[in-house]
Amino acid sequence: MVYFKLAIFVRHGISKTKGDPFLMSFFDSEDWVISSAGGMTGEAYKAESAESKLFIKRNSSPFLAVLSAEGIVPKLLWTRRIGSGDVLTAQEWMNGRVLAPGEMSSGKVTELLRKIHTSEPLLSMMKRLGKKPVSTYHILEGLTDQAKGRPETQILRRAFDFLRKRAGQAEFPGKAVCHSDVNHNNWLLDNDGKRLYLVDWDQAVIADPAMDLAMILYWYIEEDGWEDWLNMYGWKLTDSLHLRLVWYMIAQTLRFMFWHQEHAQMKEIILFEKDLLWLNEYAEKLVR
Repeated sequence: MVYFKLAIFVRHGISKTKGDPFLMSFFDSEDWVISSAGGMTGEAYKAESAESKLFIKRNSSPFLAVLSAEGIVPKLLWTRRIGSGDVLTAQEWMNGRVLAPGEMSSGKVTELLRKIHTSEPLLSMMKRLGKKPVSTYHILEGLTDQAKGRPETQILRRAFDFLRKRAGQAEFPGKAVCHSDVNHNNWLLDNDGKRLYLVDWDQAVIADPAMDLAMILYWYIEEDGWEDWLNMYGWKLTDSLHLRLVWYMIAQTLRFMFWHQEHAQMKEIILFEKDLLWLNEYAEKLVR
């Protein structure tokens, strides 16, 4: 199962931008062509001239500067305020592609994740932006609020029973910056295969790194390969870690399922319900 999203740095059939006079006036030379760069928000653009290509985004988080300095996203070139009051950021345009699902088991992925999860500059900036560490109890509380008003199915009850009973055991004091949406479409590899980036940081949190690891393991790695993949990351698959991973697999699956329900995407809802059924059975066997 894979949670799909448009990747924002890779060309997806560009259409010329219209009706944005402030953006167009900023690039007022006829040498520039401004076009949509895709994405779900409509706030990402490609600016192209004979000499260069830029990835432009409106009102990016200040977090972007640190991500760029750490080499986690393509290089940030400048930040400018335009007439509308919005802030534009320009990053170098990367010619490359998103990772294929089968490439998520690579050492490049574990290496970049480890760099993110151990980065003091990233953690410091998140705290300066007012982000607080998120515990299993915070996550459970948020999911419980989201579940209000939804049909209380047996699958949902079993998932929440596990999360409530095991929240204490799954809590881990070592918090780090987590991306929280590590599907393969957010991993970008340049054309020469040397530089790997993780993009789309709008949902970043300070939490247990198991949040990110859990979804990669569940979505992309066969269970008999979990131990080896975690060894590449630098962790040993202990019983305690195993429980944390399964806790986050269930929590994240609920989170994405609720998102698709809110957007009436029936195909994805059915897929996530099937995943949740399997995870419920797996979790119950784990704690017997």
